[in-house]
Amino acid sequence: MRMRDTFIKPMHPEGRRFVAIFAAIALVLFLIWEPLGWIGVGATVWCYYFFRDPERVTPPRPGLVVSPADGIVSLIEPAVPPAELGLPDVPLTRVSVFMSVFNCHVNRVPVAGEVTAVAYRPGKFFNASLDKASSDNERNALAIRLEDGRDIAVVQIAGLVARRILCFVQPGTRLARGERFGLIRFGSRLDVYLPPGVAPMVAVGQTMVAGETVIAELGEA
Repeated sequence: MRMRDTFIKPMHPEGRRFVAIFAAIALVLFLIWEPLGWIGVGATVWCYYFFRDPERVTPPRPGLVVSPADGIVSLIEPAVPPAELGLPDVPLTRVSVFMSVFNCHVNRVPVAGEVTAVAYRPGKFFNASLDKASSDNERNALAIRLEDGRDIAVVQIAGLVARRILCFVQPGTRLARGERFGLIRFGSRLDVYLPPGVAPMVAVGQTMVAGETVIAELGEA
């Protein structure tokens, strides 16, 4: 049986210390009162599952944009990319994917290309499903240059309980479509800004699978 077909999924290394902390707390709770200990065991299992990092099969056809996150499409609307990326100040189609605390939180690159900018900006911690989260919340933005010269922006946005955005890449890094690039701890959102003229192929409310679900097709530049 393949690993992707089993309930037990590999865990991202970032989750190891958190699972260890949860397990230690569960042990202490057992010493206090057994029912509390079992609640701690349940929380430890949830923590492990939160940091799961399953393998994904990315569509090989050129020109596709895939989802950077597991979750639900919460918004599709025109918006200007974050100013700190230095992209043109014009509205682009933004597709937002909201991740609940039960989704896999490993983020994957929607397109193949070179990272030209990585910009972190502190902010607030509104519910990530709200529209204002894109402008007001803590965020980390990436600009990715395609082979044809076009740019795509991908933004990691902290949520109501998310307090740490992790990004594993730097400017100059070349990434394959579907490759892991970051993680957000405990509930958050990813925004993808599509190039001009590229229409989304998803709808609000649709379930996304990071690295697999197709968001859009780029077409000719």
